[in-house]
Amino acid sequence: MVSKTKLDRRTFAKLCLMGCAGTTLFPDIASAQTHHLFEQLQNIQLGAKQDFSLEILIARARQLSKKNWVPPQIKYDSQLQSIDYEAYQKLRFSKQKTIVSSKNKTAALQFFHLGRYFKESVQVSLVSQNISRELLYTPDFFEIPNDHIARSLPKNLGFAGFRVMESHLESDWMAFLGASYFRASTPFDQYGLSARGIAIDSGLPKDEEFPRFTAFWLEPITQNENQLNIYALLEGPSITGAYKFKCHRDTSLIMNVECHVFARKNIDRMGIAPLTSMFWYDEANRTRAIDWRPEIHDSDGLALWTGRGERIWRPLNNPSRVMTNTFNDTNPKGFGLLQRDRNFSNYQDDGVFYDKRPSLWVEPTEDWGEGSVHLVEIPTQDETFDNIVAFWTPKDPIKSRQYSSFSYKLHWIDDLPYPKDLAVTKQTQTGVGGVPGQPRPQGVKKYVIDFEGDVLSGLTRHDPVEPIITTSTGEIQNPYAYPIVGQQNQWRLVFDLKPAAKIDVTNLRAYLKYKDKALTETWLYQYVV
Repeated sequence: MVSKTKLDRRTFAKLCLMGCAGTTLFPDIASAQTHHLFEQLQNIQLGAKQDFSLEILIARARQLSKKNWVPPQIKYDSQLQSIDYEAYQKLRFSKQKTIVSSKNKTAALQFFHLGRYFKESVQVSLVSQNISRELLYTPDFFEIPNDHIARSLPKNLGFAGFRVMESHLESDWMAFLGASYFRASTPFDQYGLSARGIAIDSGLPKDEEFPRFTAFWLEPITQNENQLNIYALLEGPSITGAYKFKCHRDTSLIMNVECHVFARKNIDRMGIAPLTSMFWYDEANRTRAIDWRPEIHDSDGLALWTGRGERIWRPLNNPSRVMTNTFNDTNPKGFGLLQRDRNFSNYQDDGVFYDKRPSLWVEPTEDWGEGSVHLVEIPTQDETFDNIVAFWTPKDPIKSRQYSSFSYKLHWIDDLPYPKDLAVTKQTQTGVGGVPGQPRPQGVKKYVIDFEGDVLSGLTRHDPVEPIITTSTGEIQNPYAYPIVGQQNQWRLVFDLKPAAKIDVTNLRAYLKYKDKALTETWLYQYVV
């Protein structure tokens, strides 16, 4: 079976938004007697000094991979189980304990308490000038009511994760919490999809493995108030890993990621740069909707930029059964899960604002060789859990004791970071095939795809714009394309699909061409009976 991701996305988002008040800053690091970050902290308990570097972390991950995996022990399970969402809300991080320097106000650090939804603690250390010191948990980090169950927990409990606060400390813009998941709210100050450190056996007919970050080392860069380095140790039954996230935040957030992983045993499917999101329904499959809102999704499509230079848009589906699509490639230029529809009226949700959900683009910064992008779509009748996964898998299977490394950038953005020289898909709509006012042919399905882009400017019905449509099975009928009346730089492609008998999956491919030049990205779709 395929298990859903273990992250309850609503709980994650709500917990990230809790307890953000406070404006106290620690002294300017430049005025301290030494340049070590932890020397400036007041009333913060730190462990012993230790040498630290990415190379040291990689060596530690390598040594751990030679040992059997030891599952984390859940201590104080009954007490933590009692800290449900309501009880968790009462555990507010103390503003006086916020770790921040006036030299780097956008890297203010606060931490998550353990509770029902996050029972496994992580080690957190601070880094300055290649020296690390562990941040030692005490209850003083949190404002805990006198009658709260958390007061019965030990004073060395540990943290569940951390988040990075805005300079005013009223909200956060990035959070690491649970397994190897992390999120950013840039650019619209709204959480949405998640990234993960690694995916193991996602989409296979067996339980998915969820390795977790067990330790973090946080290094605010005081010379640049918009930069924070995050190092992380990954551990799981099949794998260990050392990660570095070099985070630079401006109008968007760019994370330069170095990933060094060591296999403890053979791995059937290892997913690099995995993204997880939620897609329930949109205008193309609104018949699955049981909710009053017109659309509900964090992302509406998978974008691909292949090593050959082709740009692809694959609208997401909510299939009736688990579906995995594989896009073979060599040295891809990038892939991502995007939220293209930014029109509030298409969602009508003024509570969670799906129109403001970030897009996430993966850009390899080295050649990844042969492999494939996998898209896993899991059926859902709810918006609570992520049901979409996308990741890169190397062509060759991962063998026990094998070392692999990957480097890439994560762009948390509004739209794609590459040139707008092709028109993009704005929306996909489906309906009954045939012609209005005439008998509708049984089983025929109509597709309407709208493209938008400056490259379409000035083109009219009299220009030789040609729709190019192919199908893996069945028959394409009545294809045509035309500029949408009253809409600038928009064209509509319309066609019918007559599915083949006894074939339950049909793959469609379409784009617009002008003379010998593609005008649009390639639209892909999967019709599933």
